[in-house]
Amino acid sequence: MAVFVANESGVNDVDEIRLTALARFVLDAMKVNPLAELSVMLVEEKAMADLHVRYMGEEGPTDVLSFAQDDAFDASWSESVDDDPTTLLGDVVLCPDVARRQAEQAGHSYERELHLLCTHGILHLLGYDHAEPDEEREMWKIQNKLLASWDVAVKAAGGKRPAGGADGADGAGEPGPTAAR
Repeated sequence: MAVFVANESGVNDVDEIRLTALARFVLDAMKVNPLAELSVMLVEEKAMADLHVRYMGEEGPTDVLSFAQDDAFDASWSESVDDDPTTLLGDVVLCPDVARRQAEQAGHSYERELHLLCTHGILHLLGYDHAEPDEEREMWKIQNKLLASWDVAVKAAGGKRPAGGADGADGAGEPGPTAAR
């Protein structure tokens, strides 16, 4: 799975390698074809506010926005469907400054908030939404399971990023752990 992280936020305390590993973990746990590509961009508040107004019609910066590249994306697509099986799943845009404030309000770490927001954004790309109460319950349940499984994988890796992280290998060529759905 190709995950590209670009930090254009000016914030230097983002662990981009761990964020990449988390994104791969989530995509793998959700059984997204390993040839899919994902872009994660971290932006400053002004850029996020501009995107928020432009695409959501709402003022001020938000925490996360997701932009799907292919409305007809099917997470179960296979190589036999197309001559070129690679596809860009989409973009997840995060605002570290908003995430930091939300983490303080929620009483958990800044990194935890970024991981929650990245997972949330990926789920949106996979078609999950929270406009209706039933949808919200389902999305939050999956999001919480994914993050709990990530925590277990990180703990099993001794607090480091789990196997299969940012570069797709842990030195032994083993894939990263998968979360139960």
